[in-house]
Amino acid sequence: MSTSDAIAANPRAGGAGTGHADRPTAGTEAPPPLRRGDSGSGKRRLTPREKKNLRTGLLFISPWIIGVAVFVIYPLVYSFAISLTQYSGMQAPTFIGMKNYIAAFADPMVHTSVGNTVYYMVLAVPIGLVVALLLALAMNRNVREVAIYRTLLYLPSLIPMFAMSFIFIVFVNPQFGIVNQFLGLFGMPDTNLLGDPRYAKIVMIVMAQLGAGNAALIYLAGLRNIPETLYEAARIDGAGRMRQFFSITVPLLTPTILFNLITGVSGAMMVFTEAFIMTNGGPDNATLFYMLYLYRNAFSYGQLGFASALAVLLFLFGMVLAGLIYWLSRRFVNYDVSAG
Repeated sequence: MSTSDAIAANPRAGGAGTGHADRPTAGTEAPPPLRRGDSGSGKRRLTPREKKNLRTGLLFISPWIIGVAVFVIYPLVYSFAISLTQYSGMQAPTFIGMKNYIAAFADPMVHTSVGNTVYYMVLAVPIGLVVALLLALAMNRNVREVAIYRTLLYLPSLIPMFAMSFIFIVFVNPQFGIVNQFLGLFGMPDTNLLGDPRYAKIVMIVMAQLGAGNAALIYLAGLRNIPETLYEAARIDGAGRMRQFFSITVPLLTPTILFNLITGVSGAMMVFTEAFIMTNGGPDNATLFYMLYLYRNAFSYGQLGFASALAVLLFLFGMVLAGLIYWLSRRFVNYDVSAG
């Protein structure tokens, strides 16, 4: 029998003496053996221990999942469904399609409420960011009484908004309010600030700054996370305090600024309590904010369908605005400490 016939009859013999007969050729490596819990389809299956950990994790976060489903997702879906109907809450809803949305865009009171809300947001949010940052810088001072200062600066933010509204009604009273008494020291006449369309929103914007303590605490946490070595290096290079503030503090606080900006905008869009208590939307609809007009349609006018349409529009506007802020934040938010 020839050599070729012997090799064909026993392929393993062809590699005798070479040591490579048992190895697969290049490009045809044998797949690794399947581990326990793996399947041949390429998808890894969870081991019993991993399944147990998953069930335990889902059990612990189930209160949050249930809360989001019941108090967020379901109201959103239900509000959208009701917004497509004519519904007063007393009889069965009647489907009318997009008429509520069309009416909302054509309603001049909606335009007025949107204008008032945007005016409040454009002024209250930036001022609040600056005030909160100043409070945080004061709280971050290395002095013996810093704990007392932090408590005093944070206390006003603990006062509920409805209580603060009644307090400010007394403060700006045109006859005996301390604000008019203070302005009288400069020769200014007594003015009914809440009764004047020019000043009513300004009073509420000023009052909103008393709640800056919450944002100040978040700023304080951001300030404490900035490495002190950066300031030491800047002082060695001859940088003054203002240069250190704008070259180190502000750039490294931009993630915190972004967070406070998002929460501030969200709160400004839903401003309601102070306008409802102090002016009820007056004078001359100067403080008729969007949420107050939504509340009136739902509970005063019995137009739950129209109010639901306003709520859906507010939700969509908030989502678009948040997305725009996050998109713009890529240009100014700095997450790299070494870049400060």
